Amino acid sequence: MSVIRVESLYKVFGRRGPEVVRSLLGGTDPAEIDIPGTTAAVVDVSFEVGAGEIFVVMGLSGSGKSTLLRMLNGILPASSGKVFVEDAELTSMTSREIRELRRNRMSMVFQHFALFPHRSVLQNAAYGLQVQGVAKRERFERAQRALGMVGLSGWEDRLPEQLSGGMQQRVGLARALAAETDVLLMDEAFSALDPLIRREMQDQLLDLQRQLGKAIVFITHDLNEAMRLGDRIAVMRQGRIVQIGTAETILLHPADDYVAQFVRDVDRARVLTARSVMDKPLPAVRAQTPAADVLRAIRESGLADLVLVDQDGRPTGAVTLTDADAAVRSGLSDGPLRIEPVSRVVESATVDELLSVVTGRLPLAVVDDDGVLVGVVRQPTLLAALSSGGGDA
Repeated sequence: MSVIRVESLYKVFGRRGPEVVRSLLGGTDPAEIDIPGTTAAVVDVSFEVGAGEIFVVMGLSGSGKSTLLRMLNGILPASSGKVFVEDAELTSMTSREIRELRRNRMSMVFQHFALFPHRSVLQNAAYGLQVQGVAKRERFERAQRALGMVGLSGWEDRLPEQLSGGMQQRVGLARALAAETDVLLMDEAFSALDPLIRREMQDQLLDLQRQLGKAIVFITHDLNEAMRLGDRIAVMRQGRIVQIGTAETILLHPADDYVAQFVRDVDRARVLTARSVMDKPLPAVRAQTPAADVLRAIRESGLADLVLVDQDGRPTGAVTLTDADAAVRSGLSDGPLRIEPVSRVVESATVDELLSVVTGRLPLAVVDDDGVLVGVVRQPTLLAALSSGGGDA
């Protein structure tokens, strides 16, 4: 079930906004609308975010991503369309109902920390709970737990000015976590941080998400950050979403030239996984299969080797065409082959990780969570995946 659902959302700024919306709903291209003083910031946007999902919205400055986020929590009213948070339609709520929803169902992490300089770390982390009217003891206990989650235990009595930028952002994250809402909205939350601290915060968010399983909408203009964090990514351009998909899908199958240009300089080795570059295995061949049958299977595949499996489908090793042929020629065609060990990698392993274990001679065995063979990765395939056009190979 989706936690957030957006249906055909529009936001047009300007006094003649309703007129523009009617034109857009009628099918007029935004580029053809020339009404002074109006801006179509969000155009016909629809998507869903599930529990436990990090949904990243990315695009260049002016693409509409921050406007979209402000519509998700009711800061900006929609010109047309609907936003649902679980079973509640935010776009039909009164201002008071929206405030209640923000207090109880969603939290926000801002780009510039938004900490009170005269309040301690603990007081800042507990501020959202204070606004909700939570009793002092409970709000400090919850804030204390949240600070522990982000690695700030022992810093409760410090003032924000005594913290580094990364630590200040952790306080902002702790404040959002202390509210214990199901939805977390993050607007360029890490973009003001230095690269090293930014990566640490990304790691922190991923670790927390594994523990808490929230529905997170994360806004960024940084493609590498989007690729690293997003379970799915929405790419925006001129108010529209031009593609939604996993990092691998967007990298390997961009929807148009704009997306292709956008992802051109992405570090593919850190985005692509074994799942996306592997070759599917041939029909399972058992480790005890006679050499002649193994040789036949390798020749029929047109490949230079074959990964063999046990009775449960788990890889036991590999046999090369050369070794199988030599065994048959030496008269061992009815006997089992000597199997060479192969390295195993999980489907989620990145190409960057595969590069350290793949060799030119034997393939890597890709396995699922149960250790069952699901594919193989050979060095030529891996090298092709790293090239700009390798994903389509």
